[in-house]
Amino acid sequence: GLNHYSSALASTPSQPPTWGGYWADQFVTFSNDPSWKKTAMGWNIAPQGAKGILLWISKRYNNPNVYVTENGVACHETNFEQSIHDSERIDYLEGYIKGFGEAMAEGVNLKGYFAWSLFDNFEWQYGLSKRFGIVYVNYTSLERTPKDSALWYRTIIDSNGDKLFSTP
Repeated sequence: GLNHYSSALASTPSQPPTWGGYWADQFVTFSNDPSWKKTAMGWNIAPQGAKGILLWISKRYNNPNVYVTENGVACHETNFEQSIHDSERIDYLEGYIKGFGEAMAEGVNLKGYFAWSLFDNFEWQYGLSKRFGIVYVNYTSLERTPKDSALWYRTIIDSNGDKLFSTP
C-alpha cells in the first residue's frame, strides 16, 4: 500500500551532506513550489504528485496492483465550526482523488483508496492538536459529528467516483 500526503521537488545537492542519517542517505535536496498551498502540518498541497508517484510505481515495478492506504490532511481548525465546515479538506481530497483517477486513466492498477482518517484521532507527532478526520470527535465527551467532508465523501462513494470524473 501507498501512504501519500504530500509532494516536494527533488534535485541533486550542490554539496555532500554534512550530517548523517536517513535524510542524508537520500542525497537529495528537497524544495517547494512557492505557489503550493500548505496544510496545518506545513506540508505541501500538490495533487499532481499523487498522479506522478502512481505513474512512477507503475513504470518502475511492472504495473502492480496498488492501494492508497492513507491520504488525508490536517486543516487549519481552531474551533468546532471551522472543523465541521472543512472546505479546505474537501478541496484537498478532491484534488488528490482526481490525481489518482488520472493515473488510473493512464493505466495504473489502483485497486483501492482509503481517506485518512475517518475520525479525528491521536496524531503521532502532534497529539490531539491536529485533526485529520472527516468525522469530528469531541475529545471530552467522545461525541462524533460528521464534517462537511464526510458528507461530500459519501456522495463520491455513492456515485463510485462518477461525481468527480464525469463531465456534465
